[in-house]
Amino acid sequence: MMRYATGFVIVVAAAAVAFQRPSGDSVVEGFKKTTVASVSDAVDQVTGRRGFLNHDMRPRVAGPVVGRAATVLLRPAAPENATPALALKHAVEMLDNAARGEVAVIVVEGDLNMTGLGGLMATTAKAREMAGAVIDGGVRDVEEIRRLALPVYARSVVPSTVVGRYATVASRIPVECAGVTVRPGDIIVAGEDGVVSVPREKEAEVLKRAQEIDAREAKMVPYIQKFKSLAKAIEVFNRI
Repeated sequence: MMRYATGFVIVVAAAAVAFQRPSGDSVVEGFKKTTVASVSDAVDQVTGRRGFLNHDMRPRVAGPVVGRAATVLLRPAAPENATPALALKHAVEMLDNAARGEVAVIVVEGDLNMTGLGGLMATTAKAREMAGAVIDGGVRDVEEIRRLALPVYARSVVPSTVVGRYATVASRIPVECAGVTVRPGDIIVAGEDGVVSVPREKEAEVLKRAQEIDAREAKMVPYIQKFKSLAKAIEVFNRI
């Protein structure tokens, strides 16, 4: 009995540590000090492919977002498979088990008229201390979510429901989100310029490159102001 109790305590303690881990993530903290544009350029340079999501992925509830992706995929389903219990099953599971600082990445395949996040889901995300949400689809209950101060990026704002139309397929799997493959644990960086996904296997290299870009641009600004010439600054710093 004592062995079982001790093991139970260890499991509970481990779970608590796992829930807290992302907030102490040094790479995520580093990205919080960079700009979205520099991160986008850095992903281009390091990976040779785009990390920025489509241009219509816009802040519907404003605020910066930096954190690791927790993904959910929804697909069209027959009404009997899109009941209230099934339509958002995996999304509910993801939200109820989300770690502090994670970013909900929810993909509603094929229809920007379908909502991937509403007020109750956003309330859960806020209660779990998630960093924000990115929705390849629509968001509704925007005024309510704004009161929660949960940053949300989505491709549309629409009052629809997926119940009776869509069902979640899975959570924490790779998804195609607004033109970019996003996998669980990839770092999401979002702001007014848009949203960028950083592949986790290249995150340290991308962060270093983004920091170098930021540092170079910080030097270029006073140079441009002094010489009143962008061309000269580009020649000196090899950056635009």
